[in-house]
Amino acid sequence: MPRIYTPLVCCCLLLMAAASSAEQPPNIVFIMADDLGYGDLGCYGQQRIATPHLDRMAADGVRFSQHYAGSTVCAPSRCVLMTGKHLGHAEVRGNRSVSDTSEQPLEDATLTIAEVLKGRGYATAIVGKWGLGDQHTSGFPNKQGFDYSFGYLGHWHAHNQYPEFLFRNGEKVYLNNFVPGARPSGAGNATKREDYAGDLMIEEAREWINQNHSKPFFLYLSLAVPHANNEAGDEGMQVPDYGPYKNRDWPQPQKGAAAAITRMDSAIGGLLEQLETLGVADNTLVVFTSDNGPHAEGGFDPEFFHSSGPLRGIKRDLYEGGVRVPMMAVWPAKIEPGSESDTISGFQDWMATFADVAGADAPKETDGVSLVPSLTGKGQQQQHPYLYFEFYEQGGKRSVRVGPWKAVQLGMNSKKPRPVELYNLDDDLGERNNVAADHPEIVARLTREMDGARSDSPAYTFGAAADAEAATVGPEGR
Repeated sequence: MPRIYTPLVCCCLLLMAAASSAEQPPNIVFIMADDLGYGDLGCYGQQRIATPHLDRMAADGVRFSQHYAGSTVCAPSRCVLMTGKHLGHAEVRGNRSVSDTSEQPLEDATLTIAEVLKGRGYATAIVGKWGLGDQHTSGFPNKQGFDYSFGYLGHWHAHNQYPEFLFRNGEKVYLNNFVPGARPSGAGNATKREDYAGDLMIEEAREWINQNHSKPFFLYLSLAVPHANNEAGDEGMQVPDYGPYKNRDWPQPQKGAAAAITRMDSAIGGLLEQLETLGVADNTLVVFTSDNGPHAEGGFDPEFFHSSGPLRGIKRDLYEGGVRVPMMAVWPAKIEPGSESDTISGFQDWMATFADVAGADAPKETDGVSLVPSLTGKGQQQQHPYLYFEFYEQGGKRSVRVGPWKAVQLGMNSKKPRPVELYNLDDDLGERNNVAADHPEIVARLTREMDGARSDSPAYTFGAAADAEAATVGPEGR
């Protein structure tokens, strides 16, 4: 016998459906570029590279001016992001290979953002560059909370935008490419570059969203541009075409980098449009950022585009240009368009932030704070007592930021490290004027902060032996 609904019953059903929809936690899309500088986007002052979609994203949401990557290079930056622990506590604090195919993996006991969100019923995926352990290790993303993975598992593999294969859930997917100098895989008959990995990542991400948008989802889209294509040497970044820069009187590596950034920008615009079409944009938090500062590899000159903007330094530096990165977010249901935030924040904050928006408990052992107040403009934003960084290559370095003050110390792998440098970022954003001699008491306070910010790690220690070991890792291009 068919059911007959009275107006009162229909009204109740509609209210129940609305309440259920309102209770559904937001989707989360975290997009990270590779080696994109603070000044490489139009919304951060770039004049020569077109990034209209990311500029629109910043205008439609909130743009942060003082956001920091986890590290100045790839692997530790990603570890900080995934675990919520800064470099003084992270288990991966440098680019360290443990085999021909894997960097140092996350340990089995590591709790990642993906695992926290999976516990709240999220579908989870990593598309792009992982770099925290391959399929033979405990760090394999499918063992670290991700339902689905596609892309590069290791950094060295990600040095080529036209690889012979990518990995889907740990299995090789062969492409129509041949890497010069590499041993033929025996799969396919490719003799030239046909399948551009950057395009494949976006296609895979969009297809995954199509299949999973009916429930809460977390997509970590870790793009490998504009990192240099190290397989191509001084040819720089290889792309399908140079787009609007084809006829520019620029060196080839600069054309390639600009084209890669603009192509990425267009692809992200398409993904944002997809969320609108699927009707999930209002309840989706989308974040865009970079894993560290701009590189100087593959013939690319970061000064050509002023890729660090007003900041000093590039990738592998602990000056601002090596670690401060662009970051913007849109969440139409929560973020006011045209918002700006000068909250001092970092990658360690995303664990607490995503747990907060998902209604989950963040791990107790975390160095991050929820950025929801800064994203939404509502509530009191908790502040960091400090931000700490360390780096074991190039003689060993460490730095700390406390309010406007920034301390940098070089030569940490020598018997006598260099004197601590001190900068007031409110007055000297470019870190040109070392005022340590004028403020010995602040130098002493920040030195104590650096000393106390780290826990011991057998794999990462300062000293001459550490520098010699770092030299054997082969960090170039990571």
